[in-house]
Amino acid sequence: MLKEMIAASLAKHCSLSEQQIFELLEFPPNEQLGDVAFPCFALSKTLKQSPILIAEQLSESVQSELWTAEAAGPYLNFKFNRAEVIKQFANEHREEGLRFPKLGSGKRVIIDMSSPNIAKPFGIGHLRSTMIGNALYHLLGKVGYEPVNVNHLGDWGTQFGKMIAAYLHWGDPSQKSEEPIKAYLELYVRFHEEAKLHPELEDEAREWFVKLEAGDSEAHRYWQVFIEDSLAAFNQLYDRLGVSFDHYLGESFYNDKMDAVVEQLAQLGLLEESDGALVVHLDEEGLPPCIIKKSDGSSIYATRDLTTAIYRHEQMDGDELLYVVGAEQSLHFRQLFLVLERMGFDWAKQCKHIPFGLMLMDGQKMSTRRGKVVFLEDVLDEATAHALRIIEEKNPSLTSKAAIAEAVGVGAVIFGDLLHSRLHEVNFSLEEIVNFEGETGPYVQYTYARTQSLLRKASLQSEAAGTAAISDFSFVSSDYSWQLAKALMRYPDALTQAAQRYEPSVVARYLIELAQTFNRFYHHEKIITGNTAEQVAKLALVQLTAECLEDGLKMLGLKALKEM
Repeated sequence: MLKEMIAASLAKHCSLSEQQIFELLEFPPNEQLGDVAFPCFALSKTLKQSPILIAEQLSESVQSELWTAEAAGPYLNFKFNRAEVIKQFANEHREEGLRFPKLGSGKRVIIDMSSPNIAKPFGIGHLRSTMIGNALYHLLGKVGYEPVNVNHLGDWGTQFGKMIAAYLHWGDPSQKSEEPIKAYLELYVRFHEEAKLHPELEDEAREWFVKLEAGDSEAHRYWQVFIEDSLAAFNQLYDRLGVSFDHYLGESFYNDKMDAVVEQLAQLGLLEESDGALVVHLDEEGLPPCIIKKSDGSSIYATRDLTTAIYRHEQMDGDELLYVVGAEQSLHFRQLFLVLERMGFDWAKQCKHIPFGLMLMDGQKMSTRRGKVVFLEDVLDEATAHALRIIEEKNPSLTSKAAIAEAVGVGAVIFGDLLHSRLHEVNFSLEEIVNFEGETGPYVQYTYARTQSLLRKASLQSEAAGTAAISDFSFVSSDYSWQLAKALMRYPDALTQAAQRYEPSVVARYLIELAQTFNRFYHHEKIITGNTAEQVAKLALVQLTAECLEDGLKMLGLKALKEM
């Protein structure tokens, strides 16, 4: 808001556009110099004057009741009239609510996210695609896109041949396991251990998958059981995480659509034979060939992903296709997008891989093949239990402790992931994330609960917002009030940056900063006072903070708790 006001004023007095000026504006390192600074170097060439002289001339032209402008060498520094700016900000918010940038222009964005593998555990490592994708879904919706999220389930591929073979050798079809996914994991691990001693098991697995692709009824029956058991377990976790999907369309959905794509590749002259397989060569781009069909005639995930992309653009009307998938798949997506371009699809340039780093446990990568995996359900249970112990210690009289502990524990796990830049590896530590102090989800949730407590005590939840327009905002011109107001005004900028970079950590970091700034305001300012005008003005800032924290928490997938 502050930069926008300055940019609009300066644009009337110089040759640069508002957007150009906005991008040049800076926040001075020392607030004593001003709140916003405009470096005049960019005007020096066109005006053929020194930036020092330009700053002096502009300082006389852009004065306002909202700020004073003062030249300091080649910089034009703006100091705002705090009470007036906060009053304007509060009144605009009272009339219009939270301000969101308009970036998407209604473009439809298909987000491929979560996508766990059937008959394999939903481990802590799957959290990243699920919650990064969920945050982007809500974020892009806020800034003007039409987001559509798709759970691209891993329900096809050679691993199902392995699972069927393992199930027939060592499973017990007559008994239904209480925890089928853990039982399937044991079978999957055993298959790879046994295959080292009996390589013929790999051939048996390939035969079963070929049968599955050919529509064999027995293979299909086992495959269907794996899917039903897995979805039941996955949906319980999605409910706990507060995640829902517009579409569940697994890899198998595209089976009857792949032949047409392979035929199209052949007609375009892109397919070549290599060691019995059909591939698209990408030598010119310095990449290995993209395998379309293996030597045994079975499909591979690249074929399905090509088919999926075409379907999402042509049938689901996707303007942009986002793939929230681990960074280890970067080569695959480079190949995929290049093949789409070779096929003549201009929209391939609107396909984007949104990579993220690994989730590590004690510094080690997890692997389902070796059975080294940490179940997300177990982590959420432990985090909730840890949160309940803290609540029992700090606030034993709190009602609905179990439900609040669940929201705090699950929220801590989510926030602990999203706080990190998605490209970084995350070394998961339960003790660090379930903490009511520091840069954690519970800290932000607790700060929101504090705003609610203040508003309840004053009995002015609605009155604060309703009377803000006629309040005396001179009571909120202290340094702590001004810092809080400026932090609140930066929310749209944080959303813009997060959306442009596809980076939820920008929102998470912003919420930490806002919570810290509010708590400084809370500790240094007496909010509930005997002076009605002063109390209303300060509670207006409390209300604004509450709404901003609530919106940001929900965007990231956390619950905003009224008490903790």
